[in-house]
Amino acid sequence: MFKKIIAVTALALVSFGMQAQNTVPVYLDDSKPMKDRVEDALKKMTTEEKIAMIHAQSKFSSPGVPRLGIPDNWMTDGPHGIRPEVLWDEWSQAKWTNDSCIAFPALTALSATWNKDLALLYGTSIGEEARYRNKNVLLGPGVNIYRSPLNGRNFEYMGEDPYLTSKMVVPYIKGVQSNGVAACVKHFALNNQETNRHSVNVVVDDRALYEIYLPAFKAAVQEGGTWAIMGSYNKYKGQQACHNEYLLNDILKGEWGFEGVVVADWGGAHNTKQAIFNGLDMEFGSWTDGLAWGKSNAYDNYYLAAPYLDMIKKGEVGTKELDEKVRRVLRLSFLTTMNKNRPWGSFGTEAHALAGRKIAEEGIVLLKNKNNVLPIDLAKTKKIAVIGENAIKMMTVGGGSSSLKAKYEISPLEGLKKRVGTQAQVVYARGYVGDVSSDYNGVASGQDLSEKRTAEELTVEALKVAKDADIVIFVGGLNKSDFQDSEGNDRKGLELPYNQDKLIAQLAKVNKNLVFVNISGNAVAMPWVNEVSGIVQGWFLGTEAGNALAAVLVGDVNPSGKLTFTFPVKLTDNGAHATSTFPGGDEVVYKEGLFVGYRWAEKEKIKPLFPFGHGLSYTTFQYGKVTADKKQMAASDQITFSVKVKNTGTRDGQEVVELYITDIKSSLPRPVKELKGFEKVSLKAGEEKNVSFTVDKTALSFFDDKKHAWVAEPGAFEAIIGASSADIKGKVSFELK
Repeated sequence: MFKKIIAVTALALVSFGMQAQNTVPVYLDDSKPMKDRVEDALKKMTTEEKIAMIHAQSKFSSPGVPRLGIPDNWMTDGPHGIRPEVLWDEWSQAKWTNDSCIAFPALTALSATWNKDLALLYGTSIGEEARYRNKNVLLGPGVNIYRSPLNGRNFEYMGEDPYLTSKMVVPYIKGVQSNGVAACVKHFALNNQETNRHSVNVVVDDRALYEIYLPAFKAAVQEGGTWAIMGSYNKYKGQQACHNEYLLNDILKGEWGFEGVVVADWGGAHNTKQAIFNGLDMEFGSWTDGLAWGKSNAYDNYYLAAPYLDMIKKGEVGTKELDEKVRRVLRLSFLTTMNKNRPWGSFGTEAHALAGRKIAEEGIVLLKNKNNVLPIDLAKTKKIAVIGENAIKMMTVGGGSSSLKAKYEISPLEGLKKRVGTQAQVVYARGYVGDVSSDYNGVASGQDLSEKRTAEELTVEALKVAKDADIVIFVGGLNKSDFQDSEGNDRKGLELPYNQDKLIAQLAKVNKNLVFVNISGNAVAMPWVNEVSGIVQGWFLGTEAGNALAAVLVGDVNPSGKLTFTFPVKLTDNGAHATSTFPGGDEVVYKEGLFVGYRWAEKEKIKPLFPFGHGLSYTTFQYGKVTADKKQMAASDQITFSVKVKNTGTRDGQEVVELYITDIKSSLPRPVKELKGFEKVSLKAGEEKNVSFTVDKTALSFFDDKKHAWVAEPGAFEAIIGASSADIKGKVSFELK
């Protein structure tokens, strides 16, 4: 009892912000260096307390040290909103009435903004939501590279380019962690498919590994300062990624100097000895021998629980590795739950909803706009036909672990009706039936999408509604059901599901003013692309989805989003499918190497449906001559490229100016060009601004797998300025001495 009183008193000193006295243990004194606090707490812990701290005690929590006043750690999905509570020992919903969150746009939409300030806003807002719910680890963001358009989990990630992803993830992390909540960047590494995800062994050459698949994680560690990293399910070099000698010890903690916690993805641990020695720090969700899903009191049987303790007691292993794991977990606690200056956060607020709407509006991409069919001119429009199940279907639910119980969700139909009001008639026809389910991962949407009419009857109605409308908005694409944009399985093909392609082609014949709004986190085939007037990439936009879409469709917001992955015409235009290496079997070989996305298309001279970086506007931009401040640079030097960009239209707008670098001659194969800079610039009608990019030799370097080092070879280079990877506005030559 006396020990308990001391612990509670010490914790109270922290809780009420009292000045640390000499009687306060070092670990509770936040004026002391972090290293000293960690070592002081560590030496006070028993071996049993240390073991308890490195594995789960419930579905989403791990123990602290009650005796020492160190709180539990509480994790939460996910990268797009704070997951509703589940029961302590089960996956079933706890059915709280106060855990309905703001659903933010999926990370594909965030990255499509190409706006680093919005990445910071996103991280700060979602971090506030996590903090209010007293979570201290947010299981996100996801930064795995878009290798194939069939990966079911692509919607959770930030596209195909490592540079863009790196620059967008850093402010997200800083925003989250400003709330005393750890970002847990995932999934490290090479988790680029859902098929056979728990056991597939990824074979990839070192150049592709270091140049394509690792940069965003490295930036998260060295620039973002992330406090946690989540391992992935797959294998690399025959070892599970959650306890992988090469990925975790050699690269993450060795080469990059990561000081944070490595968290196993739920069920990602498979072996006690490997978990001890190969870099795993915290184990969650394991499915150990003899256990079934949801079995109570399973946690002592986790790989890093009783089996580890038994090995220590028998003298089979020492405690050096255990102490290192606990040091990292203690550091996490001191940065989050033990930080007396940690803000309180806020949850489900209007400010967060508006932040999500702003991100959604800037992330929407206008892909095609023939004859300026958009924006909708309400002064000349009497009837708007909205067709498609995705115009009414809730998209904040589903998708796997990122499924959310949103406080509310505005559908595209609802948003358009609200915005148009009495200015025009808005009529709706479903057109097709997709998924009528209403319960995803335990989150019930409450929608009744059951349909008694036949497909033929729905088609007849859609064509009738479309025929006499001034404009038709078809809201289709994918959804977050299994085998679409969803964790657990990959898509089965590039085409649209539910016979949408046939319906779109029929609608185009009865109304030339047809706009296709693609709700998805993935590229889709568009065999009717030349038959429709407008195409909008609408993503999964969260709570304010309908309002954001309506604002762009009617022109309240000038679209400024750009694609972060290539839309191929057909599957074999993608490198992973051209080399027949997706998804593989027990093993998947990345034969395309570093030629991912636009790198593959340009190497093979394939014209995509829509290129990386593409996105139109309701105004026009003119680029001036690209200049360099010098023609030569030394390896220790920098060089600045500049271009003037002018808004030559009649509307205010934003343009993403993209910088690519070409190595004219290299000793190793290199892509035709690679993104090495981007800036989003706001321009009023008629306004001109100068946009500059300063780069150093890192922008010119490649990874030499034989030297195991980054190399910038002397020689000739080109700096290329484009409005997309295919829309080149100018270039300038320079030389690395």
